[in-house]
Amino acid sequence: MMEPTVTMPPERVRRAPARRPEPPRETVRFPVLAVVFVCAACGLVYELELVALASYLIGDSVTQASVVLSVMVFAMGVGSLLAKRLRCHAAVGFGLVEAGLALVGGCSAMVLYAAFAWLGESRYVLVAFSLAIGVLIGAEIPLLMSLIQRDGRPGRTGRKAPVGEEDDAAGTVADLFAADYVGALVGGLAFPFLLLPWLGQLTGALVTGAVNAVAGGGLVLWVFRRDLTARSRALLVAVNVSVLAVLATATVLVDDFEQAARRAVYGERVRVAVHTELQEVVVTGGREGPPDLFLDGRLRVAGQDEYRYHEALVHPAMNGAHADVLIVGGGDGMAAREALRYPGVRSLTVVELDPGVVRLARTDPALAALNAQAFRDRRVRVVHADAFHWLRGAADRVQERYDVVVSDLPDPGITPSTKLYSEEFYGLVAQVLTPSGRFAVHAGSVADRPRTYWTVDATLRAAGFATRPYSASGRTPGFSAGPDRADRTSGTDRGPGDWGFLLALPGSRPPALGLAPDAPRLRSLGEDTLRAAARRAERGRGAAAPPPSTLVHPRYGG
Repeated sequence: MMEPTVTMPPERVRRAPARRPEPPRETVRFPVLAVVFVCAACGLVYELELVALASYLIGDSVTQASVVLSVMVFAMGVGSLLAKRLRCHAAVGFGLVEAGLALVGGCSAMVLYAAFAWLGESRYVLVAFSLAIGVLIGAEIPLLMSLIQRDGRPGRTGRKAPVGEEDDAAGTVADLFAADYVGALVGGLAFPFLLLPWLGQLTGALVTGAVNAVAGGGLVLWVFRRDLTARSRALLVAVNVSVLAVLATATVLVDDFEQAARRAVYGERVRVAVHTELQEVVVTGGREGPPDLFLDGRLRVAGQDEYRYHEALVHPAMNGAHADVLIVGGGDGMAAREALRYPGVRSLTVVELDPGVVRLARTDPALAALNAQAFRDRRVRVVHADAFHWLRGAADRVQERYDVVVSDLPDPGITPSTKLYSEEFYGLVAQVLTPSGRFAVHAGSVADRPRTYWTVDATLRAAGFATRPYSASGRTPGFSAGPDRADRTSGTDRGPGDWGFLLALPGSRPPALGLAPDAPRLRSLGEDTLRAAARRAERGRGAAAPPPSTLVHPRYGG
């Protein structure tokens, strides 16, 4: 008996709810990579801005670069870990991270400069900004990975991805990092060649922040708008508009801010303030008194007492033949003024890196009066070059031989001039000296920085010189000291500061410390003064000499 065939009604197919069409994968990938490129460029600009400004404000560029880079790289790792907590809200998280990075990075230069101008200390501010910027940069790539791999792709459900998707994820990572590295290259080149010359440090950082905010906010609000709720979209719009408003306002007020900060640093009597290609040059003082010259915020020439420094630097070296004189540095013209007081000087060559300093010393009435119009003397030749490279060429030219060489440079521990205090540089000087030539070196404070001073002495000896240490004391009260002069904070009278010098002669016999028979009348220096200065300096000599400083192993600390 056959069973009747029962025909079952077809089972109703359960349809999935309709979903909004998502943009094609490649359509998403391209704008993401473009924004990664822009954000990487902005991030490196922030990094270089902190390094450059810290070197200018604090000094010792090697130390400041090491602090910024190491702290920032560490913070990037912390940011990558913290980004895990935002993966569920990757779109709004990335938008807020970029807005925060734009605000913090864009305002970092102004805040750092303000701390230096009004608080007198910016080291802790530097570390704080390095941490904050590093954390925000470190969170960028993980959040973008979560966004670009969404919608059932790896990282969304936690399942093991098929082989094809794993390969695609690896390609995505490679693309992101490639865009990141290329953006860093562009940002690194744009900073010194475009932003600094055209916009300066403060405006350059603010404009970079605005670009960062537009790129990051635009990506989230346009490409990943489907991942945002109405509330989060309104939040991101409000935050980005606020950040751009702050950056725009700061850009409009940046000139007024810079003038106020400059008055806080230099006082109310700023006469001239110019940015050369290498540094900021400021001249202060009024018509009733001599001017003060600041280079990158550091006092280089105090008009009321600079003669003490320059007389002690130049005149002991002139005790002997002095027909041909070479001055390394000395763009202010004060050392040249002292050497030109000797009628026996036939030629004087000044090797100064920054043409802007020489131009100001020649044209500014107050500075030109202070240096006695030294650069208008027909015996003076000015060479604008790096002294190290220039001396390498001069050593091969027989006509470049000098009876006296004077090194009028800032302290090696706080400026990029460390190589001009190296054994290699002193070896080049020895090649351009005549057999009886003398070499005078400004070596920093004997009392406050003895390690630096005696390292210069050891370096000269290693280069084949015999040395005679001496110092000059007596800074006019009331003058703030730059880091390359003995520190004397306001309200704490530590007595007069000092400048340390070394008179050097090739060979093993130390030079005699005295004045030439034809020396002009000096205001602060005499035979007795020099002997006392030598005894005072020798009392600071340690039992063991420090090792010499070389190009590959600099020994000068911050």
